Amino acid sequence: MLSDIERKVLRVIGNYSAGRRRTPTVDELCIKTGRDRGGIMAILHVLTKEEYIEWKRSEPDTMTVLEGWERKELHNRTRPKK
Repeated sequence: MLSDIERKVLRVIGNYSAGRRRTPTVDELCIKTGRDRGGIMAILHVLTKEEYIEWKRSEPDTMTVLEGWERKELHNRTRPKK
């Protein structure tokens, strides 16, 4: 499950890329979220690890969206018996 800021950054990246046909730069993410560059880099690392985006720290302004929305968590619920 993503934290609020991770979810926000993922939504910004998804909406930005849908509207502008490119992903935002790290500096643009800083402006839109109010976070510093180090914070955004850490969030991008988490989104990469969780496989929401493809991103390399060596090319910080290049990313690919794999999933633009947070996945629904599946709970181990028992099915009602019929």
